[in-house]
Amino acid sequence: MAEKYDFEDLRALFINCTLKKSPETSSTQILANISMNIMKNQGVKVDLIRAVDHDIAFGVQPDMRQHGWESDEWPEIFENKVKPADILVLCGPIWLGDNSSIMKKVIERLYANSAVLNNEGQYAYYGRVGGCIITGNEDGIKHCAMNVLYSLQHLGYVIPPQADAGWIGEAGPGPSYGDKLDNGSRAGIDNDFTNRNTTFMAWNLMHMAKMLKSNGGIPAHGNQLEKWQSGERFGFEKPHR
Repeated sequence: MAEKYDFEDLRALFINCTLKKSPETSSTQILANISMNIMKNQGVKVDLIRAVDHDIAFGVQPDMRQHGWESDEWPEIFENKVKPADILVLCGPIWLGDNSSIMKKVIERLYANSAVLNNEGQYAYYGRVGGCIITGNEDGIKHCAMNVLYSLQHLGYVIPPQADAGWIGEAGPGPSYGDKLDNGSRAGIDNDFTNRNTTFMAWNLMHMAKMLKSNGGIPAHGNQLEKWQSGERFGFEKPHR
């Protein structure tokens, strides 16, 4: 009998950083749907954004309309989608062996809000968990995931074990995750390694998010900006030369 878990107080946000505007099919979305559906079936409230469908300005300020841009949807996305999310999953393709330009822009805009503090005086992303999904038809899953997960933890997100998943076909032009092959198989959809990792990632994100939320997040000691600025040193001593 399957164990029961209570994840109904959790909220997850998946940001698809494909270069394809809706309603064009995104193979990244097909793979992300696996984790999204697992979370939904466990009671998690799941939101989805396809970043390229929104007018998100470039830049590293919270609201780029204050810095010369006529339009910027990021402040509303941050306030209504990113801030409420206990779980953030960034999803995107590999291009030239690296993350897409949209992925980089989203990470830059997340960074723009990194100075926001929570009620405990910690950086606002503390107590939340992050993961990523990478797709493509060229090498680079681990490189891209490494970049995304480093960026998220640097901002304050907790990265649980096995927090990345992905699929690549043969090097060069070839089938995407959901494409049907000549032999009737479904490329990545029939790949057990990818399906296992995507499933494990979903559960590890939920477990870690629940643990953090149930325990009030990361303890607020030794990581409070305002206390450091006011002179508190949390046990730090300058080394003697």
